[in-house]
Amino acid sequence: MTDESTLSRNLRVAGITLVAAAAAGALAAWLVRDQISRHRKDLFSPHALRRLAALGHMGRAQATVDHITLLRDFIAWEPRRLLRNRARAVLERMENEAEGLLAEAG
Repeated sequence: MTDESTLSRNLRVAGITLVAAAAAGALAAWLVRDQISRHRKDLFSPHALRRLAALGHMGRAQATVDHITLLRDFIAWEPRRLLRNRARAVLERMENEAEGLLAEAG
């Protein structure tokens, strides 16, 4: 019986740990999403995490001349290489999207 009760207790602990880890992951994802939606206009904020959140929002935005110009200005201004690289990736996607739209219209 002791082997069976030990196994049962170990399974219970593993189950509780799994549920706690899933809840922590869901909370972290919710917090990141909340920060992105809250700081989507903070591209030139003095806080790097707010700029990252704004880049996340820009990454889902439609390619427009204003967005492309804004990202070019941001890349020239941004002191952190990681954020500049993220902005370059978003800019490249937008430029490719804009070229595709021009090709369809022309």
